[in-house]
Amino acid sequence: MSIVAIAVNGLASTVQANTVALSNETDVPQLVDVGAIEGGVNVLIVGSDTRINQISTEGDDTEGARNDVTMLLHISQDHQNVSVISFPRDTMVDMAKCTDPDTGEVYGATSYQQLNTALGRGGQRGGLGCVVATVEQMTGLKIPYAGVISFDGVAAMTSVIGGVDVCISKPIDDPYSNLHLAAGNQTLSGEDALAFLRTREGVGDGSDLARISSQQVYLSALVRKMLSDGTLSNPVTLYGLANAALSNMFLSTELGKVDSMVSIAKALQGVQLDKVAFLRYPVSGDPDDPNRVVVNEADSTILNAALAADTPLDLSQVGTADSATAADGTGDAPPASDPATATPADPAATPAPDAGGATVLPDSFTGQTAAKVTCSVGN
Repeated sequence: MSIVAIAVNGLASTVQANTVALSNETDVPQLVDVGAIEGGVNVLIVGSDTRINQISTEGDDTEGARNDVTMLLHISQDHQNVSVISFPRDTMVDMAKCTDPDTGEVYGATSYQQLNTALGRGGQRGGLGCVVATVEQMTGLKIPYAGVISFDGVAAMTSVIGGVDVCISKPIDDPYSNLHLAAGNQTLSGEDALAFLRTREGVGDGSDLARISSQQVYLSALVRKMLSDGTLSNPVTLYGLANAALSNMFLSTELGKVDSMVSIAKALQGVQLDKVAFLRYPVSGDPDDPNRVVVNEADSTILNAALAADTPLDLSQVGTADSATAADGTGDAPPASDPATATPADPAATPAPDAGGATVLPDSFTGQTAAKVTCSVGN
């Protein structure tokens, strides 16, 4: 017990020195005990692209941090369903008002801004609050937990669990990030895992949307490993993951409490693989810029309503993106339409729940469940 106490105290010290308060933390549900969190949970995970003092094979440092990756983790009230929503970095959005907690400077709401610039607003610590406020505005959800993870943190966490087995259907050759992978099953950890998660030039059509699909291949494999080998019930591994993450993360105050992190992790233990959904937030081509996308209002309304109502998501009609394919080569869902040319759903037609009470998402969505083994399509 003394060793555990020392470990927890060490984590707590690391966390409390590196947190920032969000404006909505009064909405945080109360913890019943360590190992159980009351009700549903929304956590925003932001991947920063800063290269200052970080692993980088790209040759230069970037002073201005951007939210290179923005993902919302939604755990249902009964802890039986999990949704992971990826927001394309090139989405043009209305940026929410936010405040730098260190200086008190207010950043006003602005329209038609690229989502990945949100982290650069509000100062070094306030940027996380700006990303949270903007995603809350997009989804209508309250997000009381959030964290920013660096390049080093991603690499360290994958090494702690011994890497993740990823399927590659076509070779990946990306000289920009120095990633070269042969077709077949590859165990990725450390810098290779980071390069795989970040590569755009090496997968699909080289777009951020293709990268999101490739990230879903990796994350679904990660979930399968963590839920199948007892990672979430192994205190040594959990401590290693927490230590690796916290040494390289900037957290909201509530997520920065050790009991909060443990309780959220415990809520995931009993989730079945087919109840873990990975989705790309619905977007369409930006009519003003072929290199950007905008929110698909009809489809996003369907998704936002399902998340707000805490209904399970049925992905039976959802297609995989062009940069991912079923591992067995059979039974692939047809690739989803290009967002630039996709026909949006009828705004007046809200999908009816299926017999199990889930919201059946239309085939204009892209994504997969953790139960579906997919391969990343290289270039």
